[in-house]
Parts: sequence; structure tokens; C-alpha cells
Amino acid sequence: MIRWSFTASPPILFFGALVWIASLLLSAVQWRRRGGGNAILAIECVRMLALTLLCAALLKPEAAREIPRTQEPRVVVLTDASGSMKTRDVALDAKSVITRAAWLRGKQDARFWKPLETRGKVTLEDFGKPAPPAEEGTDIDAALEKILRRDENLKAVLLLSDGDWNMGDPPATAAGKYRARNIPIYTVGIGSETPLPDLAVEHATTPAYGLLGEQISIPFRIRSSLPREVKSAVSLYSPDGVAASKPVTIPAFGEVQDSLVWSPVDAGAYDLSLKLPVEPDEALADNNEQTFRISIRTETLQVLVVDSQPRWEYRYLRNALARDPGVNVQCLLLHPGMEPGAGLDYIPAFPSGKDLLSKFDVVFLGDVGLGGGELTSQDLTLLKGLVEQQGSGLVLVPGLRGRELTLSNSPLADLLPVEFDDSRPRGDASALESHFVLTSAGRAHLLTMLAPDEATNAEVWKNLPGFYWSAAVKKSRPGSEILAVHSSLRVESGREPLLVTRPYGNGKVLYLGSDAAWRWRRGVEDKYHYRFWGQVVRWMAHQRHLAQGERIRLSFSPEDPRKGDTVFLLATVFDASGFPIEKGHVTASIRAPSATTERVEFAASPGGWGVFKSSFEPREGGDYKLVVLNENGGQQLETHILVSHPTREKIGDPANLPVLRELAEITNGVSGGTGDIESIVQKISLLPEPAPMEKRWRLWSEWWSGAAIVLLLAIYWTARKIAGMI
Repeated sequence: MIRWSFTASPPILFFGALVWIASLLLSAVQWRRRGGGNAILAIECVRMLALTLLCAALLKPEAAREIPRTQEPRVVVLTDASGSMKTRDVALDAKSVITRAAWLRGKQDARFWKPLETRGKVTLEDFGKPAPPAEEGTDIDAALEKILRRDENLKAVLLLSDGDWNMGDPPATAAGKYRARNIPIYTVGIGSETPLPDLAVEHATTPAYGLLGEQISIPFRIRSSLPREVKSAVSLYSPDGVAASKPVTIPAFGEVQDSLVWSPVDAGAYDLSLKLPVEPDEALADNNEQTFRISIRTETLQVLVVDSQPRWEYRYLRNALARDPGVNVQCLLLHPGMEPGAGLDYIPAFPSGKDLLSKFDVVFLGDVGLGGGELTSQDLTLLKGLVEQQGSGLVLVPGLRGRELTLSNSPLADLLPVEFDDSRPRGDASALESHFVLTSAGRAHLLTMLAPDEATNAEVWKNLPGFYWSAAVKKSRPGSEILAVHSSLRVESGREPLLVTRPYGNGKVLYLGSDAAWRWRRGVEDKYHYRFWGQVVRWMAHQRHLAQGERIRLSFSPEDPRKGDTVFLLATVFDASGFPIEKGHVTASIRAPSATTERVEFAASPGGWGVFKSSFEPREGGDYKLVVLNENGGQQLETHILVSHPTREKIGDPANLPVLRELAEITNGVSGGTGDIESIVQKISLLPEPAPMEKRWRLWSEWWSGAAIVLLLAIYWTARKIAGMI
């Protein structure tokens, strides 16, 4: 059956009729003026036909054809299977709270859609279910679009969801198409629009490993939906009991991000737990704890200490490192005008080659400099390459001789964290005791943590014995991080920097502006002095010991990568004699958690330090197995990189029910909560059969209708010219 419809407005109808009548009169007048005749009549008829078609187009004629439906009416029940449905906020009664997914499973087991089967076909589908390697997320719009494209005789859609969409177009886009086809969407919102009163502990990414004797920072996050401020304490539990604890103040409906420090006493794999006491008014008591695993390893770090005079700082530093079971220290004491110092753990000269220097994880430079029978330009070039290429650490501890000023015009100039003041070569001495003052960055930095928590640590630094001399600097250099400043002395940029770190290449540089850290022993012996230098050595050597095998070492950055990050790989390869190789064919086989394998090639870094660089981009979260191989020399290393997978699906967020209400409102459906599902199903069962499909042709917008008008006008114009020539 075909019917016609016109959508023109009354003014357009009037204007079209007026034009058509005027054209008809004009054609009659023209026919009479030309003496009549069949030829002129035919020409005027062509013109009237063109104008008739043009006026008809103004009326917007449409031909509609009804097509009977042959398929059985269908109702689609669309259920949410995304990660956010794991949120536990559906209250069955005053004491029983279950997850959104558990409530939905219970209704599915009860076959809540059964009343709909008597008047059509019911199809159950879910959406948002994680399906690797596809990206996890919820796309309500795509789920609705898929149904609309597939089902021709769709009666209605019943959507059961928490409304949390995080991918694709807004669901209202699909709702507009449903409205155009007169298909209602009924929605049942699962979950609470307001968060239940609760505290939840979420730990951030922890280090993959730690060195014995190193302080490990354990980050955590606490989210509160309680309507009051909470003062509590988060504790780290090991198999032996409480390993560390930290007081926290959690604001009402707020979040706290912090970390606590743990110092393991034995090597091995640890199963640790972060716990927060349960508050009396919490609705959920089982999300106040997070568990994770960390490996503590024993590594012997190689340290070189270079100084000019056996000052007090040098003596106590050497003793502290020599007594550290995780450190192997070697010393070079360049006595001015004398032979270098000799004895146990002393070397006669600065390591002269890459093979001798590359074994050191950390190098201390005391009151020594370029020339004057101390270090040569070649020595400092090697030292720069060690830091830049192989990721070693460099610690600068100036002295009264002011030899550090010569480094500003040496190969180490680019590494320096501070700009020295050459107008005061012997530094600043004072009869009054001065102190280190921690900056905001230094209060929680692993280098400066001399106590288990920040508050106690601040008190420790405040009460440490002070100093009477410091090196003179103008300011810190760009890219540096100031951890501590002078308590009284000011320079052009503020208080004089005393403890400054700076990354350079693959390594790190630390500047300590006073040589009086040995005075921290007063009254407490080795407690703070040994702890500080032990932390310095382990922090600066951490990157070099991420993974190592026989004559090959691998570091990677970032250490805790996330899905989609670019992971930069740095392999250092040595030959049988311990010399860094200059040429090699280094590759890595990377096995993803889904068992897919990728092969990457390493490129040699210039400088001859045996460093090869590459990168890869993890496309999924989980444990990646890396096998690094130097195909020329046979060196091989196997390690694992744990890639975290940031999820769009947030567990614990309130349900987004306004989205579901909007869908129902746009499509003339009904929206309700978990208690309304039976009544909504009943409303769907009473819906009439879908109307026959209608196929419409818009004749006024078809290209051929416009072409016909143009053709008729062309014929009229041509015929008129010919008639005028006869």
C-alpha cells in the first residue's frame, strides 16, 4: 500500500499556486501573440510541465509504502556486565549489602522476564564484559546501536545497568534513533546514587623489588564516603606482625594519598598487607585491606670514594660504607703534594678505563677537582660517561679547599645540580651553628627519611647537630630537586640549597653542601649517619640492579609501567674480561600475558660504554617476560616486568542513574530502581504490536527530479530559439 504526503506550509502552498496560475496565464498570452499553432503550443506545454514539477517540489511530496512485518515481535533484555557492577551498594535489608552484579544474577536466576515471553520473543544480551585484547570499558551507546541495526521487529529494550558509561558516544545519541523508530527503552537502575558510608584502602603500584638495607616506600590511597572526618592509622603487616604504621586524617567524603616506609630486615619474598581499622558506621568492612607481594634481594654495591684530605667527613663516611654488609667500598685519597693514600680498600689511582670504572654503582667526589695533580679531564670524561650511559650515581661533597669550583669548567659541568659561587671559593664559615631545613620535597623523600613517618622525621632533622661551614652556591640548576636548604643563609634564589638531586642521562647526581654530616653521630653514634649514607648509596644504585645476569645488566623506565606507556630498555653488556663491548647484536624477546611474543632490536649507544637502547609499548596489563640476548657474545638475561592496567571501570563509585532516566524519557519508556523491575516488566508486556514498517521516498530531494526540471527548461529554451528563427 502506497500513500502520498505533502509537508509544505500554507504560505508555500499559496505561493506555489500563485506562481503556477501566473505561468499558465503567461503561456496563454504568449501562444496568442505568436499566432497560435501546434509548435508554439508544444513549447508552452514544456514550460508549464517544468514549472509544474518545480511547484510540486516546493510541496515536498513523499511516497510512503507500508511493509508488513514477518518476524515475531522481539524484546531485548540488555544487562550490564562491566567491572563497575562489582560495586557493593545494593542493600537487601538493613544488614545485607550485595554487589550490583550479584543482584542482577539473582534476578536472572528467577527469570524475571518470563511474563514477556507470552507476547513475543525475549532475547537476553550483556554488554561491557571484558574481552581481551579489546579495551575494557562500558559503551551503552554502541550496545543500543547494535540491537537497533540487527532487529527489524523490535518491540522494546529493557536495560539493566548502573548507568556508568566511559566509552563511545553519549547514550542519548542512540536514544534519539530509537525515538525516531518509536521503540521505547525501559531502564532499571542498579546501585545507589549516593555512596554507602565506607572507607576503602587502595594501594598504588609498589616497587618490584627492594635491596636489603634499603627503605622501601609503600604508597597507598584511602577513599572515604563517610560524612565525617576520620583520624586513624594505616598499618603494614608482614608475616611477623606490624612492620610499619602511619597516622592518617581522612576528610569527610575525601581521599588521602600517602606512603609509609618499611625497612626489611631479611631477604626473601614478602606477602604484605595494608590495613585500616574498620569504623563503627562503615557499611562495608572487607575493603579496608589490600595485599601485595614484594621481593627483597641482597646485592653488593660497588662504591668509589675520591677525596683529597682525610677530613672528618671522609673518615666517617669511609667507615660507614666499609661496615655496611651490602657495600664494597674502594677509596682514592689524593694527598696534596704527597703520594696517594694506601692501605686496605685503597686504590693507587683513578680507574683509567671503562672496564675498571664501569663496575662502580656510586662514586663520591670530595674536595677534589680538575688539575693540580688530582683528576684529569680524561678521568672526568669517564666519570660523566659512567653516570650518563651506565646509570651510576655521583655524589658531590665539597670541602674547605674549594676544589669543586674547577668542576664548573670540566666535562662534569653539565651534571652539576647547583651553580657554584666563585666569588666565595672557600665557602661560608660561621661561629654560630646552622642546620639543614627540609623542603616540602625533602620531608617525604627516601634519602632524607631518618624516621618511620614524616612527622617524626621532621623532628629528627630539626634536632640533628648542625654545622659551621657550607660550600657557596648561587642557586640550583634547572631540573634539580632541592631536598634541604640552609637555616639562615640566603642567596639570589632564596635560602641556600644544601641537599640537591638531579637526574642526568641514565643516572643521578647528589650534592651535599656541608661536610659535617659526621656530627649527626653525637649522642646516637651510628644511628642517623650510617642510615643516611646507606640510603644514599641504595637509592642511587637502585636502577642499575633492576635485572642482571652474567656480563649483562638491564634497567627499564618507568619501573612501574602502565598499559600504553612506552617502556625504555637499557642493556649494558660486557665481554669476558669485563670490558663494555662496543659492537653487538642485542635483541629482546618479549612475551605478553596473553602469550603473544614480540621481538625488539637494541641500538648501540655512542661512547663505547656497552650500552644498548630499545623500547616497547605494552598493550595489555600483567606480567611480561623479557629475554635479552647478545647474539654475538652469548650473554643472556631473563627478567619480568609487571605492567599495571589502569581501568576505566571504577569500583565503588555511585551509580549514574540520571543517564538511565534520560534514555527512558527520550524514547517514551519508563525508568525505575531495583524495586520496580516487576512493574516495568508488566508495562512492557502490555505494549501493542509494533506498527508496520514504512519506507518513504522523498521525491523532492532526489537528484533525478532536479535533473528533469533542468532538462525541461533546456528543451523549452532551445525550442523557443528555434521557433524565433522560423
